[in-house]
Amino acid sequence: MIDLNCDMGELADDRHEAALMGQITSANIACGGHAGDEGTMERTARLALERGVRIGAHPGYPDPANFGRLEIEMSAAEIAETVHAQILRLETVVAKLGGRIVHVKPHGALYNVAVRNEGVARAIGEGVARWNRGVPLFGLAGSPMLDVWRSMGLPAAGEAFADRRYELDGTLRSRKFADALITDPEEAAAQAVRLARGGLAQTICVHGDTPGAVEILRAVRGALQSQ
Repeated sequence: MIDLNCDMGELADDRHEAALMGQITSANIACGGHAGDEGTMERTARLALERGVRIGAHPGYPDPANFGRLEIEMSAAEIAETVHAQILRLETVVAKLGGRIVHVKPHGALYNVAVRNEGVARAIGEGVARWNRGVPLFGLAGSPMLDVWRSMGLPAAGEAFADRRYELDGTLRSRKFADALITDPEEAAAQAVRLARGGLAQTICVHGDTPGAVEILRAVRGALQSQ
């Protein structure tokens, strides 16, 4: 089955996060930028390790007030520095539990800006490269951000979204639109299968804070396993 990932360590509901973890193969753990602290990182990493779920770092703009979903003015050097620092913060927690970080996925606005802005994509790559040049970055399947990272000698994996609608150019529909999210499990599962068959994605995401995320993940997982 194709890798199924979810953004984690962002919610205060432990039961919900545990239920999410039971449906995925990779967890992207918020590491103190848009959300998360040592306590949430440890709790989430422990859940992942108990369930055999791969751990990834999920750095974002250091803007918890807006959950990292608004672009903020930062230089390339500042972006590289915050990405690097956030990964190290998570690594300290994960290593203490006997685990390791095996991928990096930018969060929210940082991810979406990097899709169209080569300088931001490169800055993210530089932050990751300072830490570990062998760990893949997750980025929007078919987008230029993957080409930027690969040109830097960094491994990259194409990511698709089961719970988000796309524009005709392949980018994600902005969350400012009411129909940006797909909350019907059957529709999300059908989209996941279609995207997996397209061949560009190595991993598929369902956001943990999407309404009905556990039911969506269960439907997506079942549909992917049946292929």
